[in-house]
Amino acid sequence: MWLLAEPHVRDAGLDLIEVQFGREQTGWVLRLFIDKDMETQGPVGFEECERVSRDVSAALDVADLIPNAYQLEVSSPGLDRPLRRERDFERFQGKSARIRLEGGVDGRRNFSGTLGAVKDGRVEIACDGRSYLLPIDDIARANLVPDWEHEFHRSAL
Repeated sequence: MWLLAEPHVRDAGLDLIEVQFGREQTGWVLRLFIDKDMETQGPVGFEECERVSRDVSAALDVADLIPNAYQLEVSSPGLDRPLRRERDFERFQGKSARIRLEGGVDGRRNFSGTLGAVKDGRVEIACDGRSYLLPIDDIARANLVPDWEHEFHRSAL
């Protein structure tokens, strides 16, 4: 799904952040999370989601990859945005994140702290008064931790 969707997302000037596909109570759901690239500011708008949905839906119909009925949903990744690629970690350096590793580093698999530099396939995270270098290839799941104080202040403006 990723390889089919990504060119259409890129054509809209956006980044594909996450692809989820699974069965839910309402049936099969394909979710695409999109975001603006590092140079573009502001949230993803309804029009952008609509364009990506229309273009990806047409491509999926032609490719006929999904044998059963499904619902396509396209949205922004939200405040707890997933982090997957090296460039995601670079973009959000200095922000709070939660990271879960598959194998672990120094006997631990869960980290919550501030993202640091990214180099040679590793991301630095300041956690519990210490700095860890985590191999990006070993990350099972990583998300930003919303800064609620900042969001409340921003929404009050």
